[in-house]
Amino acid sequence: MHDFDLDHEHEDLSESDQLAISRSIWEQENLELLTVGIDIGSSTSHLLFARIVLQREKDDLSSRFVVVERTVLWRSPILLTPFLPDGTIDAHELRHFFHHCYHDAGYKRADVDSGAVILTGEAIKRTNARAIDEIFANESGKFVCATAGHKLESILAAHGSGATALSRKRNACGLHVDIGGGTTKLALIDKGEILSVAAFAVGGRLLAKDQHGKWSRIDESARIVAQSFGIEISGDELPDEASRQAITKRLAALAVDQILGQPLDDLGEKLLLTDALERAVTPTYITFSGGVSEYIFGYETEDHGDIAQTLAQEIVAQLGPRIDVPVIDAGQRIRATVIGASQFTVQVSGKTLYMSGIKALPAHNIPVVHLGTTLPEVIDADEIAGIFKASAERQDRDLSLPLALAFSWSGLPDYPRLLAMATAIKSVAAPAGQREELLVLVIDGDIGQTIGRILEKELDLGSNLVSIDGVQLKDLDFVDLGEFIDPPGVIPVVIKSLLFS
Repeated sequence: MHDFDLDHEHEDLSESDQLAISRSIWEQENLELLTVGIDIGSSTSHLLFARIVLQREKDDLSSRFVVVERTVLWRSPILLTPFLPDGTIDAHELRHFFHHCYHDAGYKRADVDSGAVILTGEAIKRTNARAIDEIFANESGKFVCATAGHKLESILAAHGSGATALSRKRNACGLHVDIGGGTTKLALIDKGEILSVAAFAVGGRLLAKDQHGKWSRIDESARIVAQSFGIEISGDELPDEASRQAITKRLAALAVDQILGQPLDDLGEKLLLTDALERAVTPTYITFSGGVSEYIFGYETEDHGDIAQTLAQEIVAQLGPRIDVPVIDAGQRIRATVIGASQFTVQVSGKTLYMSGIKALPAHNIPVVHLGTTLPEVIDADEIAGIFKASAERQDRDLSLPLALAFSWSGLPDYPRLLAMATAIKSVAAPAGQREELLVLVIDGDIGQTIGRILEKELDLGSNLVSIDGVQLKDLDFVDLGEFIDPPGVIPVVIKSLLFS
């Protein structure tokens, strides 16, 4: 400290010292991470490296960093996901692919600060997921590994393609259509918010050649369409081009009906993978992503031994005369995937936390389900439970597995409101009565201890509960909980958010 009424002087600092001081100050307020996003799907797999810059929020004493810049540094080639004869993913070949990607990009595994591995389609089957987990076992502390069912995959495609950002920028409602190898995902997005999602079994690799050039990959949905035409598939092959054309044209018609929201026939109903898309708002434009979109927009012309090119041509031919809204390229097509996971610095829980079973800590990569709505003055337990369950269903979350339920507390912390909220939480997390797996409550508000005590002491939830407050989360976040620090009686919380281009 200086008394400016007195004379004082500084010794001259060298230029290198000045730079070192400037760098030290910058590093206290900014954070650079090298992150990797890896997408392993039924048809294709790829990855990318990105540089993420995070900056401390300007609030006094804030320990939270937010992403201010993201730059894609390197993209891998697109790999046709390798499968073994028994139908499982060839983890050995995948491991070699990722090894070569790191080498070609000029990075070592130790260089990567964080990342996200997204498994979709066939990759989420138990035997495949186990094999893929082994590939990334050494990075388990750095990587978020998310298995995406049809609904979560629809959400990820909407974000990764740039469609949600485009909707927010245009302040308008758009319909996003992601056509991959085995499925098509829909997302209705209004002003940047995803209102509803759906998926059905139409894709560009439902019929495909094997390594010997034979048309031997015939997925179940292609067989269903073939059966509807009376087309015979002999010896697990479909060499007849006219039959493939007929199947592809019918698949395109089914996709167009879904895009337009037309009533579905029996075949369309059979190929639904989720409930049909809810259309609360009419879209004013359509965006596409996925491998088939590369042909729709004319970026790809090469035949890759499947029906993707023909399917794209048929969709364009059938959809064009029936729409009066523009079709827009949102920016990312086959590479509609995550950049990676940004790892925020530690937020510290409030002191009004509650724990039953300290053995639960530390815990890593716990998926977050956020309530996403303001609590009313009178809390209806059934209504709040329904909102939580709907949010979990949108993300394909299994509520019986380790989970973080997040919400903001507003209004008075009186007992009837707290009891109703605790009752809703128990209905979601322990419908059978007691819960064995870890449940984390993350509350933006100072009621962590009280609501935790009600859940354990009065509602008999179980002994694997951590209830913390003073932390802000959102959907598509994952949290790490550190060990309890006493004094001062807090838990460090690291937040990992999926990032998109």
